[in-house]
Amino acid sequence: MNTTTFALRAGSALGAAALLALAAPLAASAHVHVEPGQAEAGSYSTLTFRVPNESADAGTVRFVVDLPTDTPFTSVSYEPVPGWSAEVTTGELPEPVDIVGATVTEAPVSVTWTADEGTQIAPGQFQRFVVSAGAVPDTGSIVLPAHQEYSDGTVVDWDEPTPASGEEPEHPAPTLYVNDAAPDEGHSGTHGSEDADDDASVVASSDSDAGSTAAIAFGIGGLAFGAVALVVSVVALTRRSTGRRGDAGSSEGSTR
Repeated sequence: MNTTTFALRAGSALGAAALLALAAPLAASAHVHVEPGQAEAGSYSTLTFRVPNESADAGTVRFVVDLPTDTPFTSVSYEPVPGWSAEVTTGELPEPVDIVGATVTEAPVSVTWTADEGTQIAPGQFQRFVVSAGAVPDTGSIVLPAHQEYSDGTVVDWDEPTPASGEEPEHPAPTLYVNDAAPDEGHSGTHGSEDADDDASVVASSDSDAGSTAAIAFGIGGLAFGAVALVVSVVALTRRSTGRRGDAGSSEGSTR
Protein backbone atom coordinates (compact mmCIF):
# COMPACT_ATOMS: atom_id res chain seq x y z
CA MET A 1 0.00 0.00 0.00
CA ASN A 2 1.53 3.35 -1.04
CA THR A 3 1.37 6.45 1.15
CA THR A 4 -1.28 8.18 -0.97
CA THR A 5 -3.65 5.20 -0.66
CA PHE A 6 -2.98 5.05 3.09
CA ALA A 7 -3.80 8.75 3.49
CA LEU A 8 -7.03 8.39 1.53
CA ARG A 9 -8.10 5.40 3.62
CA ALA A 10 -7.17 7.15 6.87
CA GLY A 11 -9.22 10.20 5.91
CA SER A 12 -12.18 8.01 4.97
CA ALA A 13 -11.97 6.19 8.31
CA LEU A 14 -11.97 9.48 10.22
CA GLY A 15 -14.97 10.67 8.24
CA ALA A 16 -16.85 7.43 8.87
CA ALA A 17 -16.13 7.61 12.60
CA ALA A 18 -17.44 11.16 12.70
CA LEU A 19 -20.62 10.17 10.86
CA LEU A 20 -21.20 7.37 13.38
CA ALA A 21 -20.77 9.84 16.24
CA LEU A 22 -23.29 12.10 14.56
CA ALA A 23 -25.79 9.32 13.86
CA ALA A 24 -25.86 7.98 17.44
CA PRO A 25 -27.32 11.08 19.13
CA LEU A 26 -29.73 11.62 16.23
CA ALA A 27 -31.09 8.09 16.61
CA ALA A 28 -31.52 8.46 20.36
CA SER A 29 -33.23 11.84 20.10
CA ALA A 30 -35.74 10.41 17.59
CA HIS A 31 -37.54 8.39 20.26
CA VAL A 32 -40.72 9.53 21.98
CA HIS A 33 -40.02 9.76 25.70
CA VAL A 34 -41.41 11.23 28.90
CA GLU A 35 -39.64 13.74 31.12
CA PRO A 36 -38.89 13.45 33.97
CA GLY A 37 -38.33 9.71 33.88
CA GLN A 38 -38.95 9.20 37.61
CA ALA A 39 -41.49 10.42 40.16
CA GLU A 40 -42.33 9.92 43.81
CA ALA A 41 -45.25 7.70 44.82
CA GLY A 42 -48.23 9.74 46.01
CA SER A 43 -47.09 12.94 44.29
CA TYR A 44 -48.72 14.86 41.47
CA SER A 45 -46.24 15.08 38.60
CA THR A 46 -46.02 17.23 35.52
CA LEU A 47 -45.09 14.85 32.70
CA THR A 48 -43.77 16.12 29.37
CA PHE A 49 -43.97 13.88 26.32
CA ARG A 50 -41.35 14.89 23.75
CA VAL A 51 -42.53 13.86 20.28
CA PRO A 52 -40.09 14.17 17.34
CA ASN A 53 -41.20 13.76 13.74
CA GLU A 54 -39.35 10.83 12.14
CA SER A 55 -40.92 10.93 8.68
CA ALA A 56 -39.14 12.65 5.81
CA ASP A 57 -42.30 13.59 3.91
CA ALA A 58 -45.26 13.51 6.36
CA GLY A 59 -46.21 15.47 9.46
CA THR A 60 -47.45 14.22 12.83
CA VAL A 61 -51.13 15.11 13.21
CA ARG A 62 -52.24 13.01 16.18
CA PHE A 63 -50.65 11.73 19.38
CA VAL A 64 -52.24 9.37 21.92
CA VAL A 65 -50.92 8.23 25.31
CA ASP A 66 -52.46 5.17 26.99
CA LEU A 67 -52.72 5.53 30.78
CA PRO A 68 -52.40 2.56 33.17
CA THR A 69 -55.55 0.69 34.21
CA ASP A 70 -53.99 -1.70 36.73
CA THR A 71 -52.33 1.15 38.69
CA PRO A 72 -54.44 4.12 37.54
CA PHE A 73 -54.01 7.84 38.03
CA THR A 74 -57.06 9.34 39.70
CA SER A 75 -56.56 12.74 38.10
CA VAL A 76 -55.11 13.81 34.74
CA SER A 77 -55.21 17.25 33.15
CA TYR A 78 -53.41 18.66 30.11
CA GLU A 79 -51.62 21.87 29.23
CA PRO A 80 -53.12 23.59 26.14
CA VAL A 81 -50.93 23.52 23.01
CA PRO A 82 -51.59 26.18 20.35
CA GLY A 83 -52.92 24.56 17.18
CA TRP A 84 -53.87 21.33 18.94
CA SER A 85 -57.02 20.10 20.68
CA ALA A 86 -56.71 17.65 23.57
CA GLU A 87 -59.03 15.25 25.33
CA VAL A 88 -58.68 13.11 28.45
CA THR A 89 -60.79 9.96 28.12
CA THR A 90 -62.18 8.37 31.29
CA GLY A 91 -63.20 4.74 31.18
CA GLU A 92 -64.16 1.78 33.30
CA LEU A 93 -61.27 -0.20 34.75
CA PRO A 94 -60.98 -3.94 33.95
CA GLU A 95 -61.04 -4.61 37.69
CA PRO A 96 -61.79 -2.36 40.70
CA VAL A 97 -58.64 -0.94 42.30
CA ASP A 98 -58.22 -0.03 45.96
CA ILE A 99 -56.55 3.37 46.38
CA VAL A 100 -55.96 4.56 49.93
CA GLY A 101 -58.96 2.60 51.19
CA ALA A 102 -61.29 3.72 48.38
CA THR A 103 -62.51 1.39 45.63
CA VAL A 104 -61.97 2.94 42.20
CA THR A 105 -63.88 1.52 39.24
CA GLU A 106 -63.14 4.16 36.60
CA ALA A 107 -60.21 6.47 35.86
CA PRO A 108 -58.51 8.38 33.03
CA VAL A 109 -57.43 5.79 30.44
CA SER A 110 -55.93 7.92 27.65
CA VAL A 111 -55.00 11.42 26.50
CA THR A 112 -55.34 12.39 22.84
CA TRP A 113 -53.89 15.43 21.06
CA THR A 114 -55.22 16.19 17.58
CA ALA A 115 -53.74 18.83 15.29
CA ASP A 116 -56.03 21.56 14.00
CA GLU A 117 -56.32 21.96 10.24
CA GLY A 118 -53.07 23.35 8.86
CA THR A 119 -51.08 22.31 11.96
CA GLN A 120 -48.62 19.44 12.21
CA ILE A 121 -45.23 18.46 13.59
CA ALA A 122 -43.27 18.83 10.37
CA PRO A 123 -40.19 16.81 9.34
CA GLY A 124 -37.21 17.95 11.38
CA GLN A 125 -39.40 19.33 14.19
CA PHE A 126 -40.61 18.08 17.58
CA GLN A 127 -43.42 19.05 19.94
CA ARG A 128 -43.89 18.79 23.70
CA PHE A 129 -47.21 17.67 25.17
CA VAL A 130 -47.63 18.21 28.91
CA VAL A 131 -49.98 16.62 31.44
CA SER A 132 -50.37 16.78 35.20
CA ALA A 133 -51.02 13.29 36.60
CA GLY A 134 -51.56 11.94 40.10
CA ALA A 135 -51.57 10.60 42.51
CA VAL A 136 -48.56 8.62 41.29
CA PRO A 137 -49.22 4.95 42.13
CA ASP A 138 -46.93 3.20 44.62
CA THR A 139 -45.43 0.76 42.13
CA GLY A 140 -42.15 -0.09 40.42
CA SER A 141 -42.70 1.63 37.08
CA ILE A 142 -45.54 2.75 34.83
CA VAL A 143 -45.45 2.02 31.10
CA LEU A 144 -47.22 4.71 29.05
CA PRO A 145 -47.65 3.36 25.50
CA ALA A 146 -47.93 6.11 22.88
CA HIS A 147 -49.26 6.17 19.32
CA GLN A 148 -48.00 8.69 16.76
CA GLU A 149 -50.14 9.24 13.64
CA TYR A 150 -48.81 10.89 10.49
CA SER A 151 -50.59 12.86 7.78
CA ASP A 152 -50.10 9.97 5.32
CA GLY A 153 -52.04 7.61 7.60
CA THR A 154 -48.98 5.85 9.06
CA VAL A 155 -49.17 5.07 12.79
CA VAL A 156 -46.07 4.35 14.87
CA ASP A 157 -46.73 2.55 18.16
CA TRP A 158 -44.25 3.39 20.91
CA ASP A 159 -45.27 0.46 23.09
CA GLU A 160 -42.27 -1.82 23.66
CA PRO A 161 -41.22 -2.07 27.33
CA THR A 162 -37.53 -1.53 28.06
CA PRO A 163 -36.06 -4.75 29.53
CA ALA A 164 -34.25 -4.82 32.87
CA SER A 165 -30.94 -4.97 30.98
CA GLY A 166 -31.62 -1.41 29.83
CA GLU A 167 -31.19 -2.35 26.16
CA GLU A 168 -33.57 -0.08 24.31
CA PRO A 169 -35.99 -1.71 21.85
CA GLU A 170 -36.79 -0.25 18.44
CA HIS A 171 -39.95 1.53 19.62
CA PRO A 172 -39.58 1.95 23.40
CA ALA A 173 -42.68 2.93 25.36
CA PRO A 174 -42.35 6.08 27.47
CA THR A 175 -41.88 4.84 31.03
CA LEU A 176 -42.30 6.60 34.37
CA TYR A 177 -40.17 4.99 37.07
CA VAL A 178 -41.42 5.21 40.66
CA ASN A 179 -39.78 2.74 43.05
CA ASP A 180 -37.57 1.19 40.37
CA ALA A 181 -34.43 3.00 39.24
CA ALA A 182 -34.54 4.38 35.71
CA PRO A 183 -31.99 2.76 33.35
CA ASP A 184 -30.98 6.21 32.06
CA GLU A 185 -30.32 8.41 35.09
CA GLY A 186 -29.98 11.42 32.76
CA HIS A 187 -33.76 11.53 32.36
CA SER A 188 -34.78 10.84 35.94
CA GLY A 189 -35.46 12.77 39.08
CA THR A 190 -37.59 12.46 42.23
CA HIS A 191 -40.22 15.10 42.80
CA GLY A 192 -42.30 15.90 45.83
CA SER A 193 -44.59 18.60 44.43
CA GLU A 194 -46.08 19.65 41.15
CA ASP A 195 -44.07 22.89 41.08
CA ALA A 196 -40.85 20.97 41.62
CA ASP A 197 -41.85 18.56 38.87
CA ASP A 198 -42.43 21.42 36.47
CA ASP A 199 -39.06 23.01 37.16
CA ALA A 200 -37.25 19.68 36.96
CA SER A 201 -39.03 18.86 33.71
CA VAL A 202 -37.75 22.06 32.12
CA VAL A 203 -34.22 21.39 33.39
CA ALA A 204 -34.26 17.78 32.25
CA SER A 205 -35.53 18.82 28.83
CA SER A 206 -32.88 21.51 28.50
CA ASP A 207 -30.15 19.09 29.57
CA SER A 208 -31.37 16.50 27.09
CA ASP A 209 -31.48 18.99 24.23
CA ALA A 210 -28.09 20.42 25.21
CA GLY A 211 -26.59 16.93 25.38
CA SER A 212 -27.93 16.05 21.95
CA THR A 213 -26.66 19.35 20.51
CA ALA A 214 -23.21 18.80 22.00
CA ALA A 215 -23.03 15.27 20.65
CA ILE A 216 -24.10 16.43 17.18
CA ALA A 217 -21.54 19.23 17.29
CA PHE A 218 -18.88 16.68 18.27
CA GLY A 219 -19.82 14.50 15.32
CA ILE A 220 -19.71 17.40 12.88
CA GLY A 221 -16.36 18.48 14.33
CA GLY A 222 -15.00 14.98 13.86
CA LEU A 223 -16.20 14.93 10.27
CA ALA A 224 -14.53 18.27 9.60
CA PHE A 225 -11.32 17.06 11.24
CA GLY A 226 -11.27 13.97 9.03
CA ALA A 227 -11.76 16.08 5.90
CA VAL A 228 -9.01 18.51 6.89
CA ALA A 229 -6.64 15.65 7.73
CA LEU A 230 -7.29 14.10 4.34
CA VAL A 231 -6.60 17.35 2.47
CA VAL A 232 -3.42 18.05 4.44
CA SER A 233 -2.15 14.52 3.84
CA VAL A 234 -2.80 14.66 0.09
CA VAL A 235 -1.18 18.09 -0.25
CA ALA A 236 1.87 16.99 1.73
CA LEU A 237 2.25 13.80 -0.30
CA THR A 238 1.83 15.72 -3.55
CA ARG A 239 4.57 18.15 -2.55
CA ARG A 240 6.82 15.28 -1.45
CA SER A 241 6.25 13.45 -4.72
CA THR A 242 6.96 16.62 -6.73
CA GLY A 243 10.11 17.23 -4.72
CA ARG A 244 11.34 13.70 -5.37
CA ARG A 245 10.76 14.06 -9.11
CA GLY A 246 12.66 17.37 -9.02
CA ASP A 247 15.55 15.78 -7.13
CA ALA A 248 15.62 12.88 -9.55
CA GLY A 249 15.74 15.30 -12.48
CA SER A 250 18.61 17.24 -10.94
CA SER A 251 20.58 14.07 -10.22
CA GLU A 252 20.12 12.90 -13.78
CA GLY A 253 21.31 16.28 -15.11
CA SER A 254 24.40 16.18 -12.89
CA THR A 255 25.26 12.67 -14.04
CA ARG A 256 25.10 13.72 -17.63
